[in-house]
Amino acid sequence: MSTDGAVSRSRLLPSLLGVVLLLLGLAILGLGIKLATLGGSLYYLIAGLGVAVTGILLLRGRSSALGLYAVVLFVSTLWSLWEIGLDWWQLVPRLSLWFVFGVLLLLPWFRRPLVEREPAGKATALLSVAVVLAGACAVGAQFTNPGEINGTLDRDSAGTASGAPAQPDGDWQSYGRTEFGERYSPLTQINPDNVGKLQEAWRIQTGDVKTDKDPVEITNQDTPLKVNGMLYACTAHSQVLALDPDTGKEIWRYNPQIQGPNGNDFRGWAHMTCRGVSYYDEANFSRTDVPSTPAVLSDAGKALAAACPRRLFLPTADARLIALNADTGKVCEDFGNKGVVDLRTSEGPFTPGGYYATSPPAITRNLVIIGGHVTDNESTSEPSGVIRAFDVHDGHLVWNWDAGNPDATTPLPAGQTYTRNSPNMWSLASVDEKLGMVYLPIGNQMPDQWGADRTAGSEKFSAGTVALDIDTGKVRWNYQYTHHDLWDMDVPAQPTLIDMKTADGIKPALIQPTKQGSLYVLDRRTGAPIIPIDEVKVPSGAVEGDHSAPTQARSQLNMLPPELNEKAMWGVTPIDQLLCRIQFKSLRYEGQYTPPSTQGSIIYPGNVGVFNWGAVSVDPVRQVLFSSPNYMAFVSKLVPRAEVEAGSKRESETSGVQPNTGAPYAVIMHPLMSPFGVPCQAPAWGYVSAVDLTTGKILYKHKNGTSRDSSPVPIGLNLGVPSMGGSMVTGGGVGFLSGTLDQYIRAYDVKSGKILWSSRLPAGGQATPMSYTGKDGQQYVLATVGGHGSLGTKMGDYIIAYKLSK
Repeated sequence: MSTDGAVSRSRLLPSLLGVVLLLLGLAILGLGIKLATLGGSLYYLIAGLGVAVTGILLLRGRSSALGLYAVVLFVSTLWSLWEIGLDWWQLVPRLSLWFVFGVLLLLPWFRRPLVEREPAGKATALLSVAVVLAGACAVGAQFTNPGEINGTLDRDSAGTASGAPAQPDGDWQSYGRTEFGERYSPLTQINPDNVGKLQEAWRIQTGDVKTDKDPVEITNQDTPLKVNGMLYACTAHSQVLALDPDTGKEIWRYNPQIQGPNGNDFRGWAHMTCRGVSYYDEANFSRTDVPSTPAVLSDAGKALAAACPRRLFLPTADARLIALNADTGKVCEDFGNKGVVDLRTSEGPFTPGGYYATSPPAITRNLVIIGGHVTDNESTSEPSGVIRAFDVHDGHLVWNWDAGNPDATTPLPAGQTYTRNSPNMWSLASVDEKLGMVYLPIGNQMPDQWGADRTAGSEKFSAGTVALDIDTGKVRWNYQYTHHDLWDMDVPAQPTLIDMKTADGIKPALIQPTKQGSLYVLDRRTGAPIIPIDEVKVPSGAVEGDHSAPTQARSQLNMLPPELNEKAMWGVTPIDQLLCRIQFKSLRYEGQYTPPSTQGSIIYPGNVGVFNWGAVSVDPVRQVLFSSPNYMAFVSKLVPRAEVEAGSKRESETSGVQPNTGAPYAVIMHPLMSPFGVPCQAPAWGYVSAVDLTTGKILYKHKNGTSRDSSPVPIGLNLGVPSMGGSMVTGGGVGFLSGTLDQYIRAYDVKSGKILWSSRLPAGGQATPMSYTGKDGQQYVLATVGGHGSLGTKMGDYIIAYKLSK
């Protein structure tokens, strides 16, 4: 064996590393030049040049490569600390790859062939110091939690109680447990000391599974009810199941046999979901202590009530409202037309799947009040967003409220059509029987990103809360949170009603979570702010022909994230972080409420929202609000109608090309992502958080959820991932959440936010959990586990209940 051959082989590893560094350095240099021309950081240009030259020196077998690379690593470390400090996840794309290369260069197999030709003791020492410094930064970053707030609630009671309508402690009689929408169970059997002993009590599979004839966004967002000695759940295809609460055994099932234009083919629909059913019990409304519509029924009304005294109201995906006997699952034939009210009546034409109620209706002593989903950004001639109140007994229309014609609430005569494209309510309403008001979270007039043709009614009522008189449907007050909304900041969540302890005494409050991150706290009698709301100046400059509002309403109680900047861009490697920086500098962004543009605008918080339909949960006794805020940036790019490419299609309501037929612009919407499929903004993207309502201050805010089910390698790092689905809190001081992108249900100490227990789920848990007492006297926690099509979580058809082990 020749000496030359051995030397040649010994130089192979440094040469291979040299090729890698040369190619990587040239790529970063080229992209760094692009970023610099956009006014971005010069670091990548300098680092790319340094890495490329290091690669050349390695290929030439020069030990000076060690010294040059030491300088690159040292400068990179100082630059990283200057930009973002000791933030582990922000350091990963800035330093991890360079650190690995530094370690490789110090290994004998890479270093020895270089120093054999020319000694490099000082260069080796310098590189060792640079590697140690970078490693020390990584270690130090393990002990920091940027963006988190650490605090603890110091009380078990604020001396208050729930003002919501009474029900047995062990029941859960409406979507938010009561029509106040608190999502609070007073049960105390499960507490922070024993919640670790929770175990699965039973699970069932409903048999309602996604097929290839369903829309992409088919979801399982149902929160079951527990009332009348049974559990009532609905599935994505609008089936209703009555279950034994102790075993999950099916008692009865009702299948409405929903129909699309081609039978059971629902492809092309925007989405398909059922968030729940509503329950009405004649016995709950036979008392006379509630000053609303008189409880006395006519003889005919008494006959209808006697025939079906306990009933469920099911909104179906093909736009029907069906009344079912809660005891038997049979249709209440005296309601509407043989048990059915057709919600398409007076709506005019619409694309199949373009109008139906995704959320359960509100229930009062004699009314069932319902709105409906309207497909976002399809056209300027969508169905009306009218809110309708039907008699709970016979289904006749009592009143209707249409934001396009807000003063005319008497039932619309047959043959006439409600105002096309008026703002809708796709989420859930709340009801205060004593005040005689129903509270509506209102959406927008379509399309979301073009507002030049908005009506006066839309400009007044959209993107706000509207309080209507229960008896007449007349407006009592309204408060708009987003003026001339161009960002899809429709109000997505059920308002939560609470008797709130303030410095001025107990006040009847309404808390409205919103996509933009503000928690608006109003006096629910008048709509006046309890926590101050400021009108803040926002960016201007809508596209030609449109305008933007000069100010927007921002509550002083909010969970807004810091504004984005180039430093906040992220990635797995320096390459995709650099590409994200280029994307950021190429798009328009001037902070929250940057108007959509033909250039493309960053919308942050994005239109999925800080809060969505999952809302918040409130413990009225402790006076604490528990929530799961999200932070994901989106991009909206307006495309002139003449430039829309043939064959372009929408993927869902939040991605792809939104046609906006009838408007001068279509819009392309998508999350702000790197080419590698990870968010361009740095984590965390999801938290659990709490607010002390007596002070209006945030108690804590902790990263929540892991990367286990959203990364190629299921390591389960605690990044803090988005959540789609609401929380629930209990009298025992435990909060529950199952909606994170990873497949877990978790229990939290409400006082501190600490995770106390978790259980792996067989699919995505994008629903709001609930709690109840079984016939065995034990407290159960229950979650629907069925996934979310467009969110990409694993689909399933499970309902799972947990209780304490004995």
